[in-house]
Amino acid sequence: MKEEQDYIRDIADIRSMMERSSKFLSLSGWAGIMAGIYALSGAFISYKFLDFNPDAIVYSTINSGNLYPGLLNVIFLAIIILILAIGTAIFLSYRKADKKGEKLWNPTSKRLLINMAIPLIAGGLLILILLSKGLIGLIAPFTLIFYGLALYNAGKFTYEVVKILGLIEIGLGLIGAYFVEYGLLFWALGFGVVHIIYGIYIHYRFEK
Repeated sequence: MKEEQDYIRDIADIRSMMERSSKFLSLSGWAGIMAGIYALSGAFISYKFLDFNPDAIVYSTINSGNLYPGLLNVIFLAIIILILAIGTAIFLSYRKADKKGEKLWNPTSKRLLINMAIPLIAGGLLILILLSKGLIGLIAPFTLIFYGLALYNAGKFTYEVVKILGLIEIGLGLIGAYFVEYGLLFWALGFGVVHIIYGIYIHYRFEK
């Protein structure tokens, strides 16, 4: 009986070692929570103080050949939120990996980033095209869709729940593309509320 228990324990240890070598498990739940808070704050500022809430695909953001000044403020705000979210994720993931005696930058994390980069770069280029054409109403839903595709790709190299998160983001993006007048709301749900729920799940499921 004891030998059987030892055998089962050895198998479990081998599986754990294989998972650590093939999966990036240093994602921090708090990084997801903080990213959600940043996104909700950005959506609130954009709506309340920058008067940004596109209610049609073609939005009046072109003024004498130049982008409407209010939109530039929204773009700067989005860049700040992106920097904060990425910076927080790197810092907290590094701290988590360090506690486990692992390296943050390894072959698995490289594969994860490469698989995320392809849809993110494609989506970023499409957003620039939409901006140039004045199709501002599609920006919020398209960011959700391409971000969701990136997460779904990343799910092969980290927690399985990341795939589910990706599918939710894609779904919200598609709904937001249909109901353009609620695009900012769906953006806030996807990047804000869903991220916070995901972060809480990761924290209590894998970090407690």
